[in-house]
Formats: sequence, C-alpha cells, structure tokens
Amino acid sequence: MHPITEVVSRTVVLRERNIDTDQIIPARFLTTTQREGLGKHAFNDWRTLEDGSPNPQFPFNRAENVGARILVAGRNFGCGSSREHAPWALTDLGLRAVISAQIADIFRSNALKNGLLPIVLEDGIVDELLDRPGIELRIDVAGRSVTLPDGRSVQFPLDAFAQTCLLGGVDQLGYLLKQDAAIARFEAARSEQQGQSQEFRHAS
Repeated sequence: MHPITEVVSRTVVLRERNIDTDQIIPARFLTTTQREGLGKHAFNDWRTLEDGSPNPQFPFNRAENVGARILVAGRNFGCGSSREHAPWALTDLGLRAVISAQIADIFRSNALKNGLLPIVLEDGIVDELLDRPGIELRIDVAGRSVTLPDGRSVQFPLDAFAQTCLLGGVDQLGYLLKQDAAIARFEAARSEQQGQSQEFRHAS
C-alpha cells in the first residue's frame, strides 16, 4: 500500500444506485489471490458488449476519464457479498477514492484495509457531483475534507485509526508490525514485573 495524504483528480461518475460487489468484480474473476491485474475486470459486465468488445458508452471506457482517481457513485455503493477483490479491482483500476451518499459497511471496511478511501457526503453534495462528471476535486486525508472547484470545503467522517493507516500507507497488520519496538518494551517491562512479583511472594 502507498501512503495517501491527498488525492487531486477529475471524477468519473456512475449514477447507478445499489452497485454491488458482484458488479464491481464478477464472481468468475475471484479465483486469484493476486491484486495486480484485477483492474481490467472491474465492472467487466458493464464495460464490455456481448461480443466482448469495449462498451464505448461506459464511463471507464471513455477517453476523458483515463487517469481519473476519484469515483462518484449512487447510493448504497458496494452492497452485496463481502469480497476484498472489490477494492483490489478498483485500486488496480487506478482509483484512490469513492464518494457516495451511502457506502455499504463491509465494503467500506475492506476498502480502508486496502488503500481505497470511501467518502460519504450528504445527498445534496453528491447529487451535485453526479451531475458534474469530470470536475476536479481535492481530497485532504489529514484534514478529512473534499474541496470543490468553487473553493467550498466539505468535511467527511473518517475514524482516527483508519486515517493513520492511510497516511502511513499500511494496513492493520502493517501498523502492528511498525509497533514492534514498543511491543518489545512492553513485554520486557511485563516480564520484569512478573519476576519481581514472584520474588516478593517467595520472600513472604
């Protein structure tokens, strides 16, 4: 995972509501445990026509959206079954943040563990973003804010631990491994206390 301090990008828009994880990455592509390469299968059944050719109308196939790192989607994004392949596919596609008025809890948890920032904003702001695809937004992870082209800054919720992991570019295990020295000091102090307690009991 790479640290995410800010994301400055044009938006790509999917107005549909209730986009589930099977639409994000169809189940037939879940046979791999590798994250790399899943991006080409993201939204596969929407991106391709029946003959297998790219659907020119699908937003991620349009030239103006190449390189966009922020997805704005309809309500209840990421619903359905839990699968880490969904955020893997989106990050491999190049996305770093998803904005919606509602994001499914399990998808949100999986996204934060895999370097994808799920942002929930009020309906009015999201409706505005859905109506204006391609605008540039600035997301400040430390400030927990999204800055719109007109200069307005909108706050979004993000718990402190998830924020720390995103800024440090680590998942939960990576965060714990970075605390190795502190854990060693704690264990040494605990061992010493236990030894002193045993000595006291023997003396009494």
